[in-house]
Amino acid sequence: MAKQKRPPRPKAEPPRGFRDHFGSEVAERSAMLDAVAGVYHLNGFEALESPAVETVEALGSFLPDVDRPNDGVFAWQVDEDGDWLALRYDLTAPLARVFAQHRNELPAPYRRFAIGPVWRNEKPGPGRFRQFYQCDADTVGSPSIAADAEICMVLSDALEAVGIPRGDYVIRLNNRKVLNGVLDVAGLSGEAARERGIVLRSIDKLDRLGPESVRSLLGEGRTDESGDFAEGAGLADSQAGTVMEFIEARRGDNAATLERLSEIIGDNATGKAGVAELRGMAELMEAGGYGPDRVVIDPSVVRGLGYYTGPVYEADLTFEIRDEKGRPQQFGSVAGGGRYDDLVKRFTGQEVPATGISIGVDRLLAALRAKGRSSGESAGPVVVTVMDRDRMGAYQAMASTLRKAGIRAEVYLGNPRNFGNQLKYADRRRSPVAIIQGSNEVARGVVQVKDLALGARIAEGASLKEWRDQPAQFECPIGDLVSRVREILDR
Repeated sequence: MAKQKRPPRPKAEPPRGFRDHFGSEVAERSAMLDAVAGVYHLNGFEALESPAVETVEALGSFLPDVDRPNDGVFAWQVDEDGDWLALRYDLTAPLARVFAQHRNELPAPYRRFAIGPVWRNEKPGPGRFRQFYQCDADTVGSPSIAADAEICMVLSDALEAVGIPRGDYVIRLNNRKVLNGVLDVAGLSGEAARERGIVLRSIDKLDRLGPESVRSLLGEGRTDESGDFAEGAGLADSQAGTVMEFIEARRGDNAATLERLSEIIGDNATGKAGVAELRGMAELMEAGGYGPDRVVIDPSVVRGLGYYTGPVYEADLTFEIRDEKGRPQQFGSVAGGGRYDDLVKRFTGQEVPATGISIGVDRLLAALRAKGRSSGESAGPVVVTVMDRDRMGAYQAMASTLRKAGIRAEVYLGNPRNFGNQLKYADRRRSPVAIIQGSNEVARGVVQVKDLALGARIAEGASLKEWRDQPAQFECPIGDLVSRVREILDR
């Protein structure tokens, strides 16, 4: 009888485009989310938690007209005749469904914030994953530009709350109505959907490609460094010139930028309405203390999603970081949003005004690490070592005393026979302190306190004075355990 082959063992790795997050990373992200949620809550937004799974119909604005709607989302059919379900692509489409479903019970306007993971069935790459966190704030039911201005001000406060100081970020503001007006002036009517789409995507690449390449994309197209050709919008020189005047209309201050936009727009009614909205938002934010040091009008801001109908905004970090080759570059966008007055209409048939912002949490964390404002590491617990198995209850009592004082602590639960392994465990846990009590210490009513953080600094070359002033290990009465440990943690 032939010997049966054993089934192959599964690979111990996550699916491509996904990753694991360990203790310090999770704690770091939780702290950031708490800070942002605090800003949202302070400004009157209420928390909303909706399912991670929605019907494909509810997410339909992202899906192609094909039999299996899986482009951009993770979707599956419940059974042969059942509904298609999908993991949420963002937090905005679920909000539209929630508001349409509960609009008779919800206050109007409805101000909500939502925090959680989203999933996109897109090709992963460096720093680009298929699951990531978003942190949104939206106002549904208000057509006032005061709602848009408030969202920008809340975004500014949120960035500062997580450690991005004023001067290291800027919120760039534009309006889709102004852009639509410019396209009308350039002779691109709404029927020229293909050309308008290429123009929008070309403008969106200005920061990355520069004006010359964008101008090529507005015309016949461009060939990149790898030799790949990108088809252009095919605009005439005069049309392309009008678009370039628009995206380069930013001036030294918001008032001068608005004046230049008015010149380009001329008498176009749509564009004039957009300029008026930008002017009103700038005035409201100035009155609230949010001037051009935090918010600037920038005509090059487009935002990719097609459902934006009015003001659009993007938060860029302005400080320099180094790429993998050591070259200086700006970090770029960490948040974006805008007004989307037609999204709820898909469910109700009635236009419902809405505006909101989404912060890319993982990208913002990466920016803080790149700037050295977050290490991605956190201290572990105080470790109570075990010198005598029969005294486990006493060791647990010591850990409990530390916890009651608000100090994170644990008892070593591995094999206590090798004391060196206990200290190696504490190092791996990034523990700041180890507590040691053998029979000699018990007889004298003391414990040994080992300052692991100072020990690490001594190994890295701490000064002799520091070593003498702060010994890496000392003993103290058991009654002083909490105060002496706290001294080390505070230091």
